[in-house]
Amino acid sequence: MNENKMEKKTNNINPLISIIILNYNAGNLLIDCVDSIQKSIYTNFEIILVDNVSKDNSHKKCKEKFSSINLIENKENLGYCEGNNVGLREAKGEFIVVLNPDTIVDNNWLDELLKAYQEKGEGLYQPKFLAISDKSMLLSTGQMIQLFGFGYSRSKGDEDKKLFEKLEQIDYASGTCLFTSKKILDKIGLFDPFLFAFHDDLELCWRAALNKIKSFYAPKSIVYHPIEGTSFKWSPLKFKLMERNRKYCLLTLYDRNTFYKMLPALIAVDIAVSFFYLSKGLIKMKILADIEIIKNLKIINRKYYENQKNKNISDKEIIYSFKNEVNAPAWVVNNKMNSLFNNFLKTITKITRKML
Repeated sequence: MNENKMEKKTNNINPLISIIILNYNAGNLLIDCVDSIQKSIYTNFEIILVDNVSKDNSHKKCKEKFSSINLIENKENLGYCEGNNVGLREAKGEFIVVLNPDTIVDNNWLDELLKAYQEKGEGLYQPKFLAISDKSMLLSTGQMIQLFGFGYSRSKGDEDKKLFEKLEQIDYASGTCLFTSKKILDKIGLFDPFLFAFHDDLELCWRAALNKIKSFYAPKSIVYHPIEGTSFKWSPLKFKLMERNRKYCLLTLYDRNTFYKMLPALIAVDIAVSFFYLSKGLIKMKILADIEIIKNLKIINRKYYENQKNKNISDKEIIYSFKNEVNAPAWVVNNKMNSLFNNFLKTITKITRKML
């Protein structure tokens, strides 16, 4: 075995894995989640349960049933990003898993994530996600980034016909279950607290890509999840945060030269997004998202220079894999609207790529 291959592997044959679960009123789903973890074949793990001021006492009930877990009770709701960061700072493991409280894991999920790491080396990994209510339905075979900052789950809502069974590189790993090493997080930093929730995993993995750290899809590791998770579902707040955070990523992760070349296309996309929000009766959320971006330009500028300082790869090298369209599930965007928007996106993206 060559030296480079050896460098990819952990020196520890049985490394400690820290599993971070952020809870907010997850109810019995949390107990089911931890119960499934306890049945894992791989047993050298610690569970750090961080609670964001739940009112349903689900965290206390979980601690009563599983006394070995490390329970951290936040004094206020810190959101997904900083809530998980609290747990990450307490982690003692060589490896880290950030896991949603409404998931159910297969018993060999950790073994397969470790095997994937052994094969591909340092990176951020996600499993295959299947629906809890219909185990033949795919929820994600990898997360994808569209050129204008939209993130989406490949294969979401499709029947699992075993078309994506290869360990492969993807644009970003889902925060629903994200596996990486503590070494990588020490290098790239934790979740960005500004985001609060949504696009947090996209931002983290894109930031990692600036340091030439890749994301991977490990299909032999299986995790089950509700068709739509418990966090906000498709609420007005979620729509606002997703649009605000999409623009935050564009402004902090793209080089300014790239951003300015894309600006005419970004304005056109913004108009199209406004019509979408208007059709959903959520134009107020779009306006609020834009206002928050303007109000926080100093924070955005500071983050931009921090990212560019640590960057050692060109935008062209990163975005070659970014997609021309998005795959939105039918329960969010009807098929006609999705088709119209994607036709528009494909056309304007192809034109924009020629300018970059």
